[in-house]
Amino acid sequence: MASVHEICDQYVEDFAAAHPVAATGWGIPGHDDELTDYSPEGHVARAVLAKRALDAIGPVEPANAAERVAKAVFTERLGLDVELHQAGQDLAVLNAVAAPASDLRMVLDLMPAETEQHWATIAARLTKVPASLDGVRASLLAAADAGNAAALRQVTKVAEQAETWAGLGGGEGYFQTLVAGAEGVPGALRADLERGAHAAGEAYAELAGFLRAELASLARVKDAVGEEAYRLWSRHFIGAEFDLREAYDWGWAEFSRIGAEMRHVAGRIKPGATVAEAASVLDQDPRYRVHGQAEFERWMQRLSDTALSQLRGVHFDIPDALMALECRIAPPGGSVGAYYTGPNEDFSRPGRMWWSVPAGRDEFVTWRETSVVYHEGVPGHHLQIATSVYQRESLNRFQRLLAFTSGHAEGWALYAERLMQDLGYLSDDGDLLGMLSEQLFRAARVIVDLGMHLELEIPRGTGFHEGERWTPALGLEFMLTHTITDEAHVRDEIDRYLGWPGQAPAYKLGERLWRQAREEVRQRKGDSFDSKDFHTRALRMGGMGLDTLREQLAQLD
Repeated sequence: MASVHEICDQYVEDFAAAHPVAATGWGIPGHDDELTDYSPEGHVARAVLAKRALDAIGPVEPANAAERVAKAVFTERLGLDVELHQAGQDLAVLNAVAAPASDLRMVLDLMPAETEQHWATIAARLTKVPASLDGVRASLLAAADAGNAAALRQVTKVAEQAETWAGLGGGEGYFQTLVAGAEGVPGALRADLERGAHAAGEAYAELAGFLRAELASLARVKDAVGEEAYRLWSRHFIGAEFDLREAYDWGWAEFSRIGAEMRHVAGRIKPGATVAEAASVLDQDPRYRVHGQAEFERWMQRLSDTALSQLRGVHFDIPDALMALECRIAPPGGSVGAYYTGPNEDFSRPGRMWWSVPAGRDEFVTWRETSVVYHEGVPGHHLQIATSVYQRESLNRFQRLLAFTSGHAEGWALYAERLMQDLGYLSDDGDLLGMLSEQLFRAARVIVDLGMHLELEIPRGTGFHEGERWTPALGLEFMLTHTITDEAHVRDEIDRYLGWPGQAPAYKLGERLWRQAREEVRQRKGDSFDSKDFHTRALRMGGMGLDTLREQLAQLD
């Protein structure tokens, strides 16, 4: 009988072959010239792999403590994948952030493009875009036939994305821009690249037409998914069972607490100022202004490099392999905001921080973004995710590459923002207000995401439409009037919550668990508690759901 680690490792190989887009994202070689089958048959094939692996690992007795953890992580994660498939939720995924249509486009950003062979691999993958998008359409129609149609808001949003990438909104499309960078390749290969780019662009144009002309007529008008679907998705993103109403109430309390903290900082920036007035002062301060996307990219890189070098050896153990973190402006068309992509297994592709900015934006204020760099980079996502990838000697490939959950990862990254304040890196009141603004925004996410999808009542005493039930319109109004986040970002966020139920609260709920766990370990260890040791050991455990994380952190001696 195979061991726990052997079963996990074999599943990674099998799943990578069945999901080449994800394989490239994880940095698993051998599938970069292929694309994922997103048809109903493709989803069934991947669910069969998961069920087979669960059946195989079920009777296996872990050989040691490391295998006990590995089995718990593997069983919890794959079990939820199977549940989502059985509920038909995998077929219906359509949103502007993390869905097949955007994954197919974004995976090309992760492919190396330095040699002739690299470009030949890209050309081969481009030719497969039309067939892969055919599968996306088939699954969306199958979901609609089964009574699980996508929401009209998501249909419209993804159609807009597809039109941008196809170049239908004016200017050159994404694929033409991509292959224009193939300098010095032979004429035959260039012709292959141009044909592939044309085919991919046409396929995205056809997807946009399908979404607007066919799927829109089948789409549901109501955005809320309801409690049953929400509970399933929240378990997928958080890896824990939690009381939805308690989380909603806690979100309100946390929102109020952070708001009071922000008002105190605002008063230091300008005596007597409201938070919005203090933000306006900071927006006009030339110390925080950056002109041009190229300069903003350089600002990100400098701040990230500084954090890496100064935290290393003092607050965190950071191996040489993790010292490379690239900061880039993302191609246009994506959801506004920052995101991280991890390194491949041999770190020949480094971790990358991407910033997707509104079209035409050329002015940036850094006080709002300093803590975001720490969130996406170090000590946030890069330190956490790249540390997992690096743990070849202690973790199997599933734990290192596939065990990601939003509650664990986003919770850590939000925890990392506050940690940088504790370490003295947010002593500037502008940068501090920016961090608190992000914290407030994430607390608002808990309220609005749960409120909109479960159509909860707005409590008395909040001063906002008391006694009414949440709708998308109220969610947008609340975020625009009760946070100081950029309006374009807020509007994108509302669409995001409604198309990705249960993911947005994972940030704050995950951070809450990380902070609680650290305090529990601190109380157990007393004067011998060492935060560097706690963080090192916690990160080396790899990804897992929050219930599993709580169990493992409770065992730290």
